[in-house]
Amino acid sequence: MPRSDEREREPVRVLTLDRIDPDLTGLVGGKAAGLAAAVRAGERVPPGFCVTTEAHRSGEVPRDEVAAAYEALGGGPVAVRSSATAEDLPDASFAGQQDTYLNVEGVDDLVGAVRRCWDSLRTDRAAAYRRDRGIDDRSVRMAVVVQRMVDPRAAGVLFTANPVTGTRGETVLDAVPGLGTAVVDGTAEPDRYLVRPDGSTDGPADGCLRPEEVAALHALGRRLQGLFGAPQDVEWAVDRDGTPWVLQSRAVTTLFPLPPARADGPGVYLEGGHMQGMLRPFTPLGFAALIEVSRDWFAAFTAGEGPGPESWMVNVGGRLYLDLTGLVRDRRTRDSLPGALALYGPGAGRAVRGLLRDPRFAPRPGRPLRAGAVLRGVRAAAPLLAGFAADAALALWNPARTRERVFGLGERARLGAKRTPEWVVTARDRLEYARHLQDPVMSGQMIAMLGPLYAGLVAAKLPEHLLSGVAEPSEVAVVLGGMPYNVTTGMDLELWRLAEGAREHRELLTRTPPEELAERHLAGDLPDIGLTGFLDRYGHRSAAEIDMGVPRWAENPAPVFSAIANYLRVDDPEQSPERRFGAAAERAVRMRDELVRRLARTSPLRARLTAFLLDRARELSGLREYPKFVWLYALAEVRRQMLSVGGELVALGRLDRAEDVVFLDFDEVGELLDGAELRALVAERRAEYRRELGRRRVPPLLLSDGTDLEAALPALPPAEGPDGELTGVAASPGTATGVARVVRDPAGASLAPGEILVAPTTDPGWTPLFMTAGGLVVETGSTVAHGPTVAREYGIPCVICVPGVTELVRDGQTVTVDGSAGTVRVEEPGESGESGESGEQEGTGSP
Repeated sequence: MPRSDEREREPVRVLTLDRIDPDLTGLVGGKAAGLAAAVRAGERVPPGFCVTTEAHRSGEVPRDEVAAAYEALGGGPVAVRSSATAEDLPDASFAGQQDTYLNVEGVDDLVGAVRRCWDSLRTDRAAAYRRDRGIDDRSVRMAVVVQRMVDPRAAGVLFTANPVTGTRGETVLDAVPGLGTAVVDGTAEPDRYLVRPDGSTDGPADGCLRPEEVAALHALGRRLQGLFGAPQDVEWAVDRDGTPWVLQSRAVTTLFPLPPARADGPGVYLEGGHMQGMLRPFTPLGFAALIEVSRDWFAAFTAGEGPGPESWMVNVGGRLYLDLTGLVRDRRTRDSLPGALALYGPGAGRAVRGLLRDPRFAPRPGRPLRAGAVLRGVRAAAPLLAGFAADAALALWNPARTRERVFGLGERARLGAKRTPEWVVTARDRLEYARHLQDPVMSGQMIAMLGPLYAGLVAAKLPEHLLSGVAEPSEVAVVLGGMPYNVTTGMDLELWRLAEGAREHRELLTRTPPEELAERHLAGDLPDIGLTGFLDRYGHRSAAEIDMGVPRWAENPAPVFSAIANYLRVDDPEQSPERRFGAAAERAVRMRDELVRRLARTSPLRARLTAFLLDRARELSGLREYPKFVWLYALAEVRRQMLSVGGELVALGRLDRAEDVVFLDFDEVGELLDGAELRALVAERRAEYRRELGRRRVPPLLLSDGTDLEAALPALPPAEGPDGELTGVAASPGTATGVARVVRDPAGASLAPGEILVAPTTDPGWTPLFMTAGGLVVETGSTVAHGPTVAREYGIPCVICVPGVTELVRDGQTVTVDGSAGTVRVEEPGESGESGESGEQEGTGSP
């Protein structure tokens, strides 16, 4: 092996696999480095050599050196595979992105195959893959691996974790006779074998692998996983003698991260962030702030009795999961879980019903909480609960006075959050102040708002029962359309009026990229359209706004400019958001009167009670958005204070950017102030966050072995209905037909009037898009989450819990959304009778 000083003097263009050291990944690429590690570990790897990145850098294949290495290999057929420096890494496999050539013979053909491998680095698919993962094209170099061909009796791919369900410990083997390329390129149906952690195997009795070969490949996969420290995707071949060979081994990069291990056995976790429209990962500091406020909130209710939030709030891949293990194992609660989880969508209830039959989650003796602790907690919470009841009764008696009181509490919270105490002087003071800054709002003003909030929610729900047999739930939902006193609706309508007043600047605001407009606004280089006042009132909001690590609109108003541009494209007066909102309110009033008339024919008393409740629902239910709106004042101030601490750490030379502080928790920031060096940790966390931002699916229910419970369920038979119809959960009544616009991030999104918004999830930061949407379709959610609630208030149809809809519906297709039936129909061209330029909406509330 050349010494490092010799390599500096003379570029190394060809290396045999057995001469590659662990620190040479930059020279030989990920694939060659992995094969070399397997060789060092004693695994059977076909002998070969690597044409290094130094050769690629010079742009000429070193023909003489390649020919000599090929001759030393014995000539004959070889496999030629790419080995880019960004390939086969723990977070980017690049599977299928570059080219492989098999059965290459002769020096001329070998040199040509090396050149074609180099060329594959610049294909559109490879460039797109790198772009999606934030890999700089300029940093990537291509090495090429050349190996002697194995004459296989069978070949294929194995995964040391189930790539569909995520279950660790399960080995999945796909095998075909002869070369394994048919498995990789999907041109043949392989024999599939599943080896469970206990060694039991499912697979075809007459498949191309013998039982002992399956066992040997399973053992090979476990050894490679141990060698590389992560689940592996292994290409293998079994020769005519039954000997398994490793052709390639790389990390499985698509697996969702594992929850933390429990000491008492396997655990089950429910993804809870989607209830707040939060499927994207939290920043580490954002999650830490959520834990802090939950701890304070819990203490306010229970006087600290029982386990704190750290015991049931779990960070998995930056997402908020709730630990349900104790409830599943408890005889008193387990049977009620499937029904309770129906709120999270039909898949959750079905998955938990299956879980209750799993012997690993059988009931256990003992109770999750001691009776004494429960009683002390109840005593501590009793005064609060009594206060809720009194506030709820007052709200039902005098809703106008209640609203005035609630809005006054919100103003107090706003002013309090902006007032930094005099004792906050040093960066250490600022850190401790920020850590507990949310407590006064959450345990003070927000608790005082809950009684009226719950009164409104109950008043909206009880009429469904009183009207049972007289009206459909979708008709009752119409009464909640055009809801007044909702701060989010008011914000969106105010933004619409701002856009209307800015029509003289239409060309500037619709043709300039939102990011450029944001920069010019912050620099004071835009006409005054009233945006400063709007941001004074609402600039503490954003998409993913419960993560204080995310920039607020006041810091980056690009999403606001995107919404303004959308509004300025509305030319049809009937599509005006104000008119649409007003029409929803008129339908609500007509439906309220119609339902009361229907009920009065058979039960005048129930009719009067229903009328009272529906009226109170309209006066109080709009308050449901307000407590969170108020909480965001504190969150935005936590962010401001922590960015200030970050700035001081930059001045001390301990961070590169003030924003780096959001990739640490409060304790770690304290360590930085004490002089710790955490740049490497920040870089690692930033890379993890970027990777998780690109994840398309987040398991709703997760086991501690990585199993995605819903993905592991047997497939249901297709729902009855016409071809092209997708079934979800009805969340806001009405029907609409329009062009689908698939949006995964509202920042910079454009939605023409009448288009159907198709999204993975939504929160109030998305709602400016609702004002021009013809309908809403969401992959996740609950009927009581923010997105569906606001959709009902805007009077647009909404269907939630449509798994994978952002993949199943293509951008630009015409779809029909039925928010009463919970269906989404993908229309064939010409089938709907619509041109696709705008949507057609029909509310169900017209008598």
